[in-house]
Amino acid sequence: MTETMTEPGQGRSFPISRIMHSGLLLQCAPDSTIADAAARMSEHLVSSILISDNDQVIGIWTEHDALAVDFANPVHFNRPVSSVMSAPVLSLPSSTDVGEAAIRLKDSGKRHFLVTNEAGLPVGILSQTDIALNQGLEPYLRLREVRSAVLRPPILVPGTQPLAEVAVDMHRHHTDAVVVSCAEQGLGILTERDMVRFIARHTSNTPVSKLATRPLLTVSEDDPLIRARDLLIDHRIRHLAVVNQHNEVTGLIGYHDMLAGAEQMYLDDLRKTLEQRDQALAKSRQTLQLAERVIESSFEGIMVTDKDVRIEFVNPAFSQLTGYTAEEVIGRTPELLSSGRHDTEFYKRMWHSLATHGYWRGEIWNRRKTGELYLELLTITAITDDVGNTTHYAGLFTDITQNRMNEEQIRQLAYYDALTGVPNRRLLEDRLEHAIRHAHRKEMLLAVMFMDLDRFKEVNDTLGHAVGDELLLQFTRRVHDCLREDDTLARLGGDEFIVLLPEMEALNDVLAVAERLLDINRTPYRINEHHVQIGSSIGVSLYPEDGTTVQELINGADIAMYRSKRDGRNCYHLFNPEIPRTA
Repeated sequence: MTETMTEPGQGRSFPISRIMHSGLLLQCAPDSTIADAAARMSEHLVSSILISDNDQVIGIWTEHDALAVDFANPVHFNRPVSSVMSAPVLSLPSSTDVGEAAIRLKDSGKRHFLVTNEAGLPVGILSQTDIALNQGLEPYLRLREVRSAVLRPPILVPGTQPLAEVAVDMHRHHTDAVVVSCAEQGLGILTERDMVRFIARHTSNTPVSKLATRPLLTVSEDDPLIRARDLLIDHRIRHLAVVNQHNEVTGLIGYHDMLAGAEQMYLDDLRKTLEQRDQALAKSRQTLQLAERVIESSFEGIMVTDKDVRIEFVNPAFSQLTGYTAEEVIGRTPELLSSGRHDTEFYKRMWHSLATHGYWRGEIWNRRKTGELYLELLTITAITDDVGNTTHYAGLFTDITQNRMNEEQIRQLAYYDALTGVPNRRLLEDRLEHAIRHAHRKEMLLAVMFMDLDRFKEVNDTLGHAVGDELLLQFTRRVHDCLREDDTLARLGGDEFIVLLPEMEALNDVLAVAERLLDINRTPYRINEHHVQIGSSIGVSLYPEDGTTVQELINGADIAMYRSKRDGRNCYHLFNPEIPRTA
């Protein structure tokens, strides 16, 4: 059931329908498990999920609610989400003014509102983050320093503290993030969104130093709030550490902190801005010329079309970003920019949002005149006349291709080996943990192979590190040729590798892979003018016979590998000596 707030006054010019999360609302059934609900939230990167029964919203479960889950007992992850949801769900009509919604959020103590249409049906979700990202707050954020929004020092927890205790501390102190002291590795951060992800992955009660996000991004307490907001947007994060002139962490800041105390000022500023906009539209040619100069000097690409979507105006930034001059595009449709990457459904959803709300915002791939693809953040607004008929569409866009490439590069560095491009230990452990759970459910065999290249150090010492690096690259390519698509090859460092073999039918299948991995080294490696001959010492551990955890299986394979080293190298051993093996 939902509890509807009082209908706002008439005459509002900036409804929440323009900034809310619209489209397909994330929902689940009351009997869905907490883990399943968390997995869907984590997959879609949202902060809440609606619980619906027979097409009626009966509750909501949020990231903050995740803190109440008992991480010390993962069995609780399988409880129905209806047992921990919040009810009733507060709702607002889609016509509610943004400033008024900000005040309602503060007064209710909630972070989310369900947005409904005239028929009372759900059409979107409004959060504090949506309001903080709205451009109407910018004058306020420019005038206020970061220190003024930091009300208390951060909660600092030791990296040795178990996850369950940290969740209890966060829930008790009503905080959405804590700073984690990770010893030599420095400071990290743990947030409510991380907790949802841990539930989705069935993370055990692990010391938080292994789970914290690092490095801890910071902003100076002397900076204006607008800089903090821009850093949050640019890095796609929700918290920054605040540091003083001595680079000491004095607090944490997020979107919630930026909104504290700003609601009434924001409402007044927004109304004043809208009044000034209306006056500007009625002013003389001189004022219109000034507006044109502002548009022409904007760094955002601007395109205006008629109601039939034929281009009538573009600014210089449009030409700079797309490569098309105004003369080349006026009279044509934006289809000339189409990349071909989006299907018909994508555009149907876009036009449905424009027809329903008069507004659409999202990321879209387009193509420059040169044929180069680029990713843009696009906002489209339907412009209507006095009687509500659409007369034009205005599009504003920014090229965010480099931002996305930077994100991908950061992810590559975090999860993949820089030299070979194969997964590193962090990604391996994540995949192995998932494979163990899958093998447990399916009652199937799983194998971990620890491989160490024999006499690799001699190659480095005699032929140089460049030859050694090329040898590792050629070795990984040969190993990949021996594996299935779902198998994983990871590099732990140096000449140490791990092979993960999930869903094996029988021990003989595992042994056959080990034989193939030994055979790949029979042919010398050709590197420049050198012919390099190496071997591999392999240790094999099996799930569940040799271990049921990530560390047990890796350690078991490591021990078995050293037996292979001891017995003459270039052979393999099983961890359990009672299982028949060949070498």
